[in-house]
Amino acid sequence: MPDRRRIPELDGFRVLMVGIVAWFHFWQQSWLTPYIGSYSLDYLVRAGYMAVDGTILLSSFLLFLPYARNERAGIGLPPAKTFYRRRIMRIMPSYLFTVFLMLFAVVLPYGLYQDTGSLLYDVMMHVLCIFTWDRRTYLGTQLGGSSWTIAVEMQLYLLVPLLGRMARKRPLAVMFGLCAISAYFRGYCVFMMEEYSMVVNQPLSFLDVYALGMACAYGYVRLEEKWQKTDPRDRLQPQIAATFVFLLSFYLFLRVLKWQATSNGYPAIQGGQMIRRPVLALTLAGVMVSLPFSLWPVRKLFGNPVTRFLSGISMNFYLLHQNIAVHLRRLGIPYSEHELPNQMGDKPWQYRYTAYVILISFLAAVLVTYLIEKPCAKGLQKLFAWTDEKRRGRIRKNK
Repeated sequence: MPDRRRIPELDGFRVLMVGIVAWFHFWQQSWLTPYIGSYSLDYLVRAGYMAVDGTILLSSFLLFLPYARNERAGIGLPPAKTFYRRRIMRIMPSYLFTVFLMLFAVVLPYGLYQDTGSLLYDVMMHVLCIFTWDRRTYLGTQLGGSSWTIAVEMQLYLLVPLLGRMARKRPLAVMFGLCAISAYFRGYCVFMMEEYSMVVNQPLSFLDVYALGMACAYGYVRLEEKWQKTDPRDRLQPQIAATFVFLLSFYLFLRVLKWQATSNGYPAIQGGQMIRRPVLALTLAGVMVSLPFSLWPVRKLFGNPVTRFLSGISMNFYLLHQNIAVHLRRLGIPYSEHELPNQMGDKPWQYRYTAYVILISFLAAVLVTYLIEKPCAKGLQKLFAWTDEKRRGRIRKNK
């Protein structure tokens, strides 16, 4: 049953999206093609980068859910200051730790920058979360490959309180406006440009995904209200319908990935990614919204203690996994007699490498979550409370 405080089934959805992206990055290094019997999952790993859109859709849904619930309850909207503080506490400790871990553990020891100026510029752009604006710091960075998603999310977060307030008055105008801006941007890029590396993952390219997440939040709240009013004895039929929507949406999601996997060459891949982004987002929206209302086995598969734990470490797993995968290859771990074992099809090495990188990424994510993210979040929470108290004290003194 949907929970007004949290939606446990979305833990599994988050883990699935992060897992598909990670699988793609591991496959880039190992070239290990997965099979189920004789059925090849090659398309799933080849187009696995598309699942990043699922994480952004989920983020938008969860961020706008409080706005939708407050509106239906007729209470005030969450303060913008509280929203920004929560985002900083949740994301910045792990993000900055990953950036400086790469700096001191990889970049400096291996001399990956030709001059100090370029290095300092890249670090500064990462700290400010705007490194995706510059070709040198986005495409040429050595400070981590997956952190671009966090930078884009942080840029989009600036809009959330404003959009939440605007959507309270004119929700359809806000959502269609975001979709129109994004469609125009991507359409201009696809038809007027020949190379898309700098535009495919910019915030303007995700505005319609954000709008869809907002629409899902408002739609979910209404479905949730109807669900709570439905007699438990009458819920079987809606659960069967929701399960059908889930299965159909997931099947269509796989079909979009299979379609995308036929693209050859970076321009075709990135152009296809921009063209197919709305269709992909719609399929994932169907998966996401139907899950909490599906039959018990489906809900339990996605919402359970294991998926909750994995979801809790998923951000750090995401930030670290690609860096670990690349660095293991740099170190030659595990050993292979071939210089390029992936290209030689060294199966024992491929399996060992995949097992190593999954295990190390998992352990690193657990350590960073419980030794860096959570303690720093508590420290920042105390700092914010202290500054608020100091401010209130000055106000009382001035009175």
